[in-house]
Amino acid sequence: MNEAEPFIGTTGGDAPYPESGGGSYGNSVSVYSDCPTVLAELVRDVDDAGLLMLAKGTIDEAVAFRPLAADIIICDIQRMDAERCIALCEFDRRSAKDGQHLIISTCLDLFEWLFACFSESNPQILVAASRAERLIALGRVRSRKSLARVGELAEDERLALLRLTEQVAKIAERLDRMGKPGLGADGGAFRFESPARDFRGESGNGTSGLVRGARPSLPDPRLVRQIIQQRQLRARFFDPALFADPAWDMLLDLTAARAEHTRVSVSSLCIASGVPPTTALRWIGQMVETGLFVRTEDGVDKRRAFIALSDQAAEAMARFFAELRKTASKVV
Repeated sequence: MNEAEPFIGTTGGDAPYPESGGGSYGNSVSVYSDCPTVLAELVRDVDDAGLLMLAKGTIDEAVAFRPLAADIIICDIQRMDAERCIALCEFDRRSAKDGQHLIISTCLDLFEWLFACFSESNPQILVAASRAERLIALGRVRSRKSLARVGELAEDERLALLRLTEQVAKIAERLDRMGKPGLGADGGAFRFESPARDFRGESGNGTSGLVRGARPSLPDPRLVRQIIQQRQLRARFFDPALFADPAWDMLLDLTAARAEHTRVSVSSLCIASGVPPTTALRWIGQMVETGLFVRTEDGVDKRRAFIALSDQAAEAMARFFAELRKTASKVV
């Protein structure tokens, strides 16, 4: 078979599947894995979710040929090398262009590499995922494609999805309010040109590194690190799940990093979040979509991507800590 020929795969019948848009509202799925056992599990997931199974095969088959007609593509990737990395980057570009929804299942050792490879299609990346997590991921894709179909999810899944969306929206709204007045749609008078050059944290002697006097500086990163340590201390005495707040923990970590002029890798930020990698990656995706985080690629090592505060979020965090200082000064 040459590259010009479409890859038909296994459809459960003899007829090839259509060249684009297999099903409506995310009902058509193709699954790929190098492990026959996992592939069989993915097929069962699709069947139990009541979705249309179009094709199945290996990862190399998934990335080597087109068209991949399914609305949803599930890939279980447990092996990576330079050649596969290049192929997956092209696969990501193709999927984004065709409007396909990807669910990528992988192991802890590879998730940062895959996060870097899939920079355009906005996939759900599941790390050491259980079957329940895969089914929930399928439900999320369906809800993305048609908000009217959110009600088709199981009640607990629907509520979890809505709660996640509401929490991120509230954080974005709160941070936006902190940044006003004077913050227009494009950042207005408080827009930042460069975090390394134009927005500095406080120095150790308490002097400010502000370039413009109209806005507060980021807090001393040592203070932020101390707050992070105090938050982590609670886990020694209580169940950590009681205090899970990944969005805020990541905002704190990125605030300290921005003041220190250091970059934060995806894996480091997942650790800082205090939740499992799959959950952390979902939050990172939400925060990028809402404009609070910015994703940057490593120009040297394509296996890595970095996350930073957006200028708007940095402005809001600076104002938040400025308000804390005012409040603290009134405490006797």
